[in-house]
Amino acid sequence: MSVHNLDAMFKPQSIALVGASNRPGSVGFKVMRNLLEAGFSGPIMPVNPRDRAISGVTAYRDVAELPFVADLAVLCIPAPAVPDVIEKLGQQGTRAAVIISAGLIELPGKNGGTLQDDVAEIARGYGLRIVGPNCLGVMVPGSGLNASFSHIPCLPGNIAFLSQSGGLATAVLDYALTYDIGMSHFVSLGNIIDVEFPDVIDYLADDDDVAGILLYIEMIQDTREFISAARAASRKKPIFALKSGRFAEGAKAATSHTGALAGVDAVYDAGLRRAGVQRIYELEELLDVVQTVGRAKPLRGERLAILTNGGGPAVCAVDALVERGGKLAEISDRTLNELNEKLPAVWSHSNPVDIIGDATGQRYVDSIEALKRDDQVDAAIVMLVPTAVSDIDDIAKSTVEACRGTEKTILTSWMGSDSVRKARQMFADANMPTFTTPDRAVRAFMHLVNHNRLQQTLYSTPSGLALESTPDRAAARAVIEGVLASGRDLLTEAEAKEVMAAYNIPVVQTQIVANPEEAASAAKQMGFPVVLKIHSVDITHKSDAGGVILNLRSAKEVLEAATRMNETIAEKLPQARLEGFTVQQMIDRPSAIECIVGVSTDHDFGPTIMFGSGGKSVEVVKDSTITIPPINMALAHAQIERTRIYSLLRGYRDVPPSDINGICLTLCRISDLVVDCPEILELDINPLLADNKGVIALDARIKVAKVEPGAPSRLSIAPYPSELIEEVTTLRGKELTLRPIRAEDEPKHLVFINGLSDEDMRNRFARVVRNMPHQELAQYTQIDYDREMAFVAVGADQVDPQAILGVARAKSYPGLADAEFFMAVRSDMQGQGIGWVLFTKLLDYLTAQGYKKAFAHVHRGNKNMLKLAGEFGFTQSEDTKAEYVLVTKDLQ
Repeated sequence: MSVHNLDAMFKPQSIALVGASNRPGSVGFKVMRNLLEAGFSGPIMPVNPRDRAISGVTAYRDVAELPFVADLAVLCIPAPAVPDVIEKLGQQGTRAAVIISAGLIELPGKNGGTLQDDVAEIARGYGLRIVGPNCLGVMVPGSGLNASFSHIPCLPGNIAFLSQSGGLATAVLDYALTYDIGMSHFVSLGNIIDVEFPDVIDYLADDDDVAGILLYIEMIQDTREFISAARAASRKKPIFALKSGRFAEGAKAATSHTGALAGVDAVYDAGLRRAGVQRIYELEELLDVVQTVGRAKPLRGERLAILTNGGGPAVCAVDALVERGGKLAEISDRTLNELNEKLPAVWSHSNPVDIIGDATGQRYVDSIEALKRDDQVDAAIVMLVPTAVSDIDDIAKSTVEACRGTEKTILTSWMGSDSVRKARQMFADANMPTFTTPDRAVRAFMHLVNHNRLQQTLYSTPSGLALESTPDRAAARAVIEGVLASGRDLLTEAEAKEVMAAYNIPVVQTQIVANPEEAASAAKQMGFPVVLKIHSVDITHKSDAGGVILNLRSAKEVLEAATRMNETIAEKLPQARLEGFTVQQMIDRPSAIECIVGVSTDHDFGPTIMFGSGGKSVEVVKDSTITIPPINMALAHAQIERTRIYSLLRGYRDVPPSDINGICLTLCRISDLVVDCPEILELDINPLLADNKGVIALDARIKVAKVEPGAPSRLSIAPYPSELIEEVTTLRGKELTLRPIRAEDEPKHLVFINGLSDEDMRNRFARVVRNMPHQELAQYTQIDYDREMAFVAVGADQVDPQAILGVARAKSYPGLADAEFFMAVRSDMQGQGIGWVLFTKLLDYLTAQGYKKAFAHVHRGNKNMLKLAGEFGFTQSEDTKAEYVLVTKDLQ
């Protein structure tokens, strides 16, 4: 993942076209025409071994004859010729290439690989970035770049579109041209031997001219890099993805309930959600998103007003809004009075604002102006149904004028076809999103709403409840390692419960016995009633085999049930090894709700966590949702809310609400278990009983596999690096815990920032800011440990024994080997050696991670930081007039 040399790909100063041609119909002919017609201002150098000129531009016989180095090369030559050309370009210093040529993956290369492998290896050696091969090309209309063989041009705009399909990309271009929708970047990624989604997403994230990013995804090669890049970018601008292959017919069924429920497509849903990417499901929806994100004003709230001249379509719009979870605005009394003065007496007097079929342009203007002034209205959809008395074009023109200058989000829907064509063009010319039906307009509005909701969920501040208990990691690992050492891959129920108990998950008391007599004795000691279960590593789902009997109330009942169970299962499953029974307490909680919590391992995203409705009917009810670990309390709660069973858990009639916090804690502890124990492939708790008394796991199973030493992490999101926690004492005797920051630190981090003096705050943030808002605080506390690190010094002050007293932070940009650092120590805690130990910790970390250089821009008035940097061997820039001093140090 790197943005290295992508400026040469998307902002080249010169271009070489290798394979340029004068032959109409050839790819080289079309690419050359596209380069010339796009208005590229730099030199275009066609390469052709036969023709002296291509489209009137002097041609060169070979790449070696080019008069100077091209920033970008475009290749449309036969596949066998590509490696040699890439080698020559790399030697010359070309930094980027678009390989349109196909067939590289089908041809053999060196060392048993393919020609595509050879090209990738050559390019890596020169740092030459490649889009493709087998792609449509790259367009950046704002820079006059059309390095593609598309027959449809791309208009300038503010939406970037990245696609793994050239054919679908062409369809999107056609639609965009029809509706005058422009794009900032159009990138056809092709077979992806180098540049992939995370690289381009990172590049576009900081481009202020890009309002949003659209993706067409067939597969994600590196899910961890994708989630990391998309999470960072989606904080700044919306990202939408159309993912094909929703139904994986060839997916193998897993052995557990969880595996059977966690289909590939559901996992992609979960992965995209954790990445902050809103998923869309239809091509039409993708095309609508292009104009919604490209044209709509930023959404300031969710309360929607609907203005219409037809009641029926407005009712359809309300239905669509409610079905999608939207909010219909309640119009204020002041606005109602204002509309009463302006509109006919028969208007609807509510939202939707139906101004009836004979509405004029002025009536639309009056209504829009009133809604614009209403503080209880955040957005509006303005609709029109053509009638015999409607002046369609005049109403459109009036609507455009009335909406001009407003900061509220306004979408339009002029229904019909030929009669409204001119009106729709007016909206396009005014850069207003317009849709053919009320449903599409509402769906477009909800895209904006759901983007905001997704960001709020991802960056809500979690409670610290999950941090209040520490798991017994050693005990859990001992059980798992013992199972693997015995040659098994399935833990017994008792072993699985032992692992869960080590992670503070409430489990029912369970005892393993060898025969019916021991079962009766154990039950008597445990106390009645009890549950009897067969104990066999060969039987996964015991209920299906007749291996579970509930509510046994005497030793005699247990003895008879155990004897009968042995006989029944031996007859049903003669190959199963029967190793005895488990006896456990019968939990009598009649109002409890049966849930399921599980883990399965996805090929692309690694471990996933599932929650839903449990019990025997789990696969019939199919009420479950999936997330990607690691998670916190806020994310766990959001996962539960996405299920239907959540309505029951909140309480109903005389049934009190269940302990939802207890369920969240269970999900968080399962997340911790999966992070700590990569051997776990599958896990089920079914059922997990939940009621107002708490939660308890009645049945559990875990499947494991050996993990080779040094194996890469399976996790798609970097977990909390607890191994970096360290207890230290400063030279002045201050006892501290140095640890990475975490999302739960937000409240204390705010106290820390408010504890900085005005001068210290200006030195750190270049401004004085008290009571920093949550959205900004979240950027400091909810970090991606793959991208940045922040160490906090935690120690006692006069009020809090675990206060944050200092922070040392470093971040790098994808693919770069240098890290920029930032530091602050609470003003009343300075002079105690806190800065020294924090800086030591940070620099040791950066060195261990392989960064080559650390640097910072330190305000010239920040004498303490400049002195500390000097003591650590940093050099300072010599420009004495600059407001900020650049301090740098080589780390390797």
